[in-house]
Amino acid sequence: MVGPGRPQFVLFGSSIVQISYKIGGWGAILADLYARKADIVLRGYSGWNSRLALQVLDQVFPKDAAIQPSLVIVYFGGNDSMKPHPSGLGAHVPLPEYVENMKKIAVHIKCLSEKTRLIFLSSPPVNEAKIREYFGNALDNQARTNELCGIYSEALVELCGLLDVKVINLWTAIQQRDDWETACFQDGIHLSSEGSKIVVKEILKILKEAGWEPSLYPMSMPAEFSEASPHCTVGPDGKTTVNI
Repeated sequence: MVGPGRPQFVLFGSSIVQISYKIGGWGAILADLYARKADIVLRGYSGWNSRLALQVLDQVFPKDAAIQPSLVIVYFGGNDSMKPHPSGLGAHVPLPEYVENMKKIAVHIKCLSEKTRLIFLSSPPVNEAKIREYFGNALDNQARTNELCGIYSEALVELCGLLDVKVINLWTAIQQRDDWETACFQDGIHLSSEGSKIVVKEILKILKEAGWEPSLYPMSMPAEFSEASPHCTVGPDGKTTVNI
């Protein structure tokens, strides 16, 4: 590990996490907001569901690690909520199993340390027409529907209420925007830069209002090393400096 030590924020989930470092993605936005304040660590696995996440949970979050994350943001559910494939294969996980899997993930992460904070992201909505336009009939036998995303989202929100875990209901938050179907997706499933802005807005709202000590809200966290640099460019007045 490089030093000095910064708080670690781990993003753990499926493709919506894996591609979040793309330009305009919500992971990239967080990395920018927390420059010199926290390290945003990406652990995203495209196509995965909560069942697969459980299989690697101890490897991604070992309980005996010398340094534990300050914040973990978890997203699984979109793939779980897909309709079962006739072959029995595919990413679908029945709703009761999904809820139990997410409960196990929450319990594991909350036990990492007293300072480890947790936020769950629920399934966002999907634009079914855009999925069809983008993927053709490739997903017909394991379709994603907005209705099922909403059912899995509400189940996760209910679970988090029972476990006292912070949760962002993306299914509801994204649909607050009038043009969400066209503006918030790349392909009907994965988030555009506009969809990512909503994710970041909701995350920052929780971090600002949570009352956690120490605060994990970016404006409340100290920057690493002095803001001033001896190599700044001297301003026209010979006194002020400009960072470049």
